[in-house]
Amino acid sequence: MTSPANVEAQLSELELLLSMFPNELLVDDQLALVDLKEYVQGKILTPPTSRLQYTVQLQLDTPNVVCALSCSFPPKYPAVIPEISIRSDALYRTQQAQLNIDLHEYLRQNCCGEICMLNAVEWIKDHAAKYMSKQTIATENRQPAGTKNVTCTRLWIYSHHIYNKEKRKNILEWAKELSLTGFSMPGKPGVICVEGPQSACEEYWARAKRLTWKRILIRHREDTILDITNIDMETAMQMFCKFTDFEEKIFDVHGTKGNHMDLGQLYQFLNEKECGDVFQLYFGVEGRTL
Repeated sequence: MTSPANVEAQLSELELLLSMFPNELLVDDQLALVDLKEYVQGKILTPPTSRLQYTVQLQLDTPNVVCALSCSFPPKYPAVIPEISIRSDALYRTQQAQLNIDLHEYLRQNCCGEICMLNAVEWIKDHAAKYMSKQTIATENRQPAGTKNVTCTRLWIYSHHIYNKEKRKNILEWAKELSLTGFSMPGKPGVICVEGPQSACEEYWARAKRLTWKRILIRHREDTILDITNIDMETAMQMFCKFTDFEEKIFDVHGTKGNHMDLGQLYQFLNEKECGDVFQLYFGVEGRTL
């Protein structure tokens, strides 16, 4: 739960950023901003559930290169680090994922407990160009001369259940931040599939398992090494990935509490993505078409 002191710090930082980026910063939810201001002023007694969310268009020193910095303040920020995602057309998916991972780690090590968006902006300006100049992420640079390989990963995650709205939001936003594709299915049981660069998938799992769960585990893992000597990273990801984006899938709900998805529809969806065999790994029975 947020506190007036946290909200006041968030609003002060946003005001500072607006003074620095008057034309580049866009607040995503103006109603949330109003609610938080009224909470600090004492007009609202109950802490708002809405968050400050905004996007800053950052012009880098590299000519004609712009990064979109999307930020969401968790209720406890600045006691915890903000949720940040960087996107740019100048980055391959792997490079973008690694940039987000490294920025998150920098903030975790250096800025937890204090406002940090100016630090984040400066870090991006100082480091983003390095990722754009790479053809592969750091792990790929350790390959023998003349060979360029990338490891792609697909994680099939099982949870006893996924109900909590905040968890469901994290599941979606972290996949977007790390440039991963796949899907999630809330309810009982819960299913999450993420795919993309190995480092990004492992970062996703590290974040997910830190949340409070009755039970969560990786039910199945697929690792594929692709030779990218003659292709770019985006093409490599397209060759490996079975999904084009990340989405929450809601199938017909049944059960006394309305919390069980139609597993027949899930099996049909998996078949359409050419991964129907994973159904038996999850549930111990062969799937059946509708």
